Amino acid sequence: MMTPYLSVVIPAFNEELRITHTLSVIYEYLQKQDYEWEVLVVIDGAQDGTLARTEEFAAGRQHIRWIDRKQNRGKGYTVREGMLAATGRVRLFTDADNSICISNFDKMAPLFRDAYDVVICSRHARDVSGALHEGPQSRAKRVLRGAGNLFIQTVAVRGIWDTQCGFKAFSKSAAERIFPVCKIDGWGFDVEALALARQLNCRIGIVPARWSNRPGTHLRPAHYFDVLRETLKVRWSLMSGAYAKELRQQEQPEQKLLACEAGVGIKPGAQAPGQQ
Repeated sequence: MMTPYLSVVIPAFNEELRITHTLSVIYEYLQKQDYEWEVLVVIDGAQDGTLARTEEFAAGRQHIRWIDRKQNRGKGYTVREGMLAATGRVRLFTDADNSICISNFDKMAPLFRDAYDVVICSRHARDVSGALHEGPQSRAKRVLRGAGNLFIQTVAVRGIWDTQCGFKAFSKSAAERIFPVCKIDGWGFDVEALALARQLNCRIGIVPARWSNRPGTHLRPAHYFDVLRETLKVRWSLMSGAYAKELRQQEQPEQKLLACEAGVGIKPGAQAPGQQ
């Protein structure tokens, strides 16, 4: 197979009831595209039939693979593992509950053609207009998310009001610079990845999300407080220079021209939607 234009990474923990539907929606969407693609399911120590459901769906279908890690390490670790194991020129991670449909990528692709390094979906009107929420959300979740967003803005990632939306895409160059430096294994990994993108002066684009709440979420109210604690760790690593030091050590002489400051992305002439 040619190098994929798009890799779709799906972190999965105990998702036997939802993974088949999510894979079906993603597969149907990708089958209609005119670029090469792959789907990578990263199983985070699941104790149910997530692996069996994934294998059943992949049987007889191309470009679907999986990593079956027996130890549960957390969503941050799982996304990091998938983004570094992916091979696409653009690497998108999306949640296994399909709360944000893969068709949202239609709004991201033009930004990668315009040499953006990172493109994220946002559910917040202060980031971008046009976000659409289908279905109700509890008042407790709205309050916790709002307070958490304000804290994250103040401490680590200014200017992005929805850091936690689970639909983010990175160019190959950005992914291979950001994720090896990431340390957070839990729910706060999004904050760390975006803080590192800012540290690298990556071009970050934001598109409106069309999203819905799905039953069976693994996110609990206590996890919001875990994100705040992990955000403080990100702040410390920024202030202490720990991230900057690791990024300098990571960069090889021949990679310097590929730094995000140069606007590395999907350049004109590269294989991209509609350009084969």
